[in-house]
Amino acid sequence: MELRNIFESAKAAGSALKALDGTAINSVLLKVADQTERQYNAILEANRMDLERMDTANPMYDRLMLTKERLFAIAADLRNVASLPSPAGEILNETTRPNGMKITKIRVPFGLIGVIYEARPNVTFDVFGLCFKSNNATILKGSSDAHFSNEAIVKLIRTTLAETGIDPDVVTLLPSGRPATAELLGATDYVDLIIPRGSASLINYVRENSRVPVIETGAGICHTYFDRDGDAGKGAAIIFNAKTRRVSVCNALDTLIISSLRLAALPALCHKLAGKNVIIYADRRAYEALEGKYPANLLEHAGENSFGTEFLDYKMSVKTVDTIEEAIEHVARYSSRHSETIITESETAAGLYAKMVDAACVYVNVSTAFTDGAQFGFGAEIGISTQKMHARGPMALAELTSYKYIIAGNGQVRD
Repeated sequence: MELRNIFESAKAAGSALKALDGTAINSVLLKVADQTERQYNAILEANRMDLERMDTANPMYDRLMLTKERLFAIAADLRNVASLPSPAGEILNETTRPNGMKITKIRVPFGLIGVIYEARPNVTFDVFGLCFKSNNATILKGSSDAHFSNEAIVKLIRTTLAETGIDPDVVTLLPSGRPATAELLGATDYVDLIIPRGSASLINYVRENSRVPVIETGAGICHTYFDRDGDAGKGAAIIFNAKTRRVSVCNALDTLIISSLRLAALPALCHKLAGKNVIIYADRRAYEALEGKYPANLLEHAGENSFGTEFLDYKMSVKTVDTIEEAIEHVARYSSRHSETIITESETAAGLYAKMVDAACVYVNVSTAFTDGAQFGFGAEIGISTQKMHARGPMALAELTSYKYIIAGNGQVRD
């Protein structure tokens, strides 16, 4: 598949976008938000065509599904992004050398960002909003599962751009299928950065095959540790929320780690999960604590694959530990370094856990469900980075920029 012309057009549009001022950018974002609310029925119809091709029992079904409420929330997010200051052009540092040479470090957009993602059409809006606000053009590579939804959304965005006199090629949707992905990953002359969003297999494929620099948004294998000094009321609410709020998202709880001194509280901690038919894979001690106190058809013995698995479903494992150090070791072994939390009333335990756990987001007495750009006050997010180079955690406007140095003087020459 030859996509060179598409890449060239997107690159040129990205270069022109650098000159667009904040007022024009915000005006477009507000118009896209308005059009999303006006044309929600057309988007929902396209989304219905995608949903008809997916089994309702598939955990990805909820990710794929759009509703009027979700679309109006997306429109609100776009308005929120429009209200935020743009990072492009921000002065990060200024120094003047003894010879009078002034060095200014400023934020600049990457230029053209490629985003590869799976069955989440809301990502199409998020990526456009954040990239456009930060003066980046973007090439979108969605999955075939969301083909009709993504086409309808990108058509709305490109039409709005054209109506405002802006090159619509600042956002481009590639055909679904692996050939287009392969070409995007090799487009080193045009694309400045690739961001994959989705399953571990997708992220691994992009990392292993891309010739373009990649920022990984890792899979979420998330743990909650209920400490010996944990509050059972807080614990039950946090565990229930982290596991069941939306099971198909990357910040959902996968493993509950519990102090052996608090096993008596385990049935109460898991009680509400039964109402959502959550299957629990428990180790020996946890199984004994839950047996007869949790529905037998939902309680199973933990196996080799019960830990280190991102379930994306109404499933959860339970690991019993004797010390906080053992809990930290378990997290270090199985975590994807996404989001981890401790439930404790001990400042000492909280401090040790926060210091020793290596993850993008470490919580104390808070649900991991909050790992989200909007919840962090970033307006939206383009993904959750689990790597340590350039960006980590929810990536929003600032993370879509690099920087450069402007050096000004009055004829200085070097000896």
